[in-house]
Amino acid sequence: MLEKFPNDVSYAIKNFPLSSHPFAHSSAMAALAAGNQGKFWEFHSRLLENHNQINEEKILEIAGGMGLNMDRFNQDRQSASSRLLIQEDVENGRKIGVRGTPSLFLNGKRVSNPGKLPELIMRELGK
Repeated sequence: MLEKFPNDVSYAIKNFPLSSHPFAHSSAMAALAAGNQGKFWEFHSRLLENHNQINEEKILEIAGGMGLNMDRFNQDRQSASSRLLIQEDVENGRKIGVRGTPSLFLNGKRVSNPGKLPELIMRELGK
């Protein structure tokens, strides 16, 4: 849908690290740090591929395997601005009723069946 309607559809990911996952917050910080080197989506995808193995070593393995500048990556993982962004995303998520991940919204409305997303987007666009 993004390719079909590049001027009408946009996609945003918000951070909502679950407290029940011990590495959720550090994973979010790491993804933002990778993003500072232009690798957010690749890092994010690799986190998802390895979701059941995530720990500090796996985060560093993923980053190193992507060829990131590890000094910069490790420094950026401690960024106060990234912590603030994650905190704001969580607060905003709570305000709109997010309780878990993944949660999907289309124009501010929760989508309970992601399989119907293309149909719902077409309806929103009036097509």
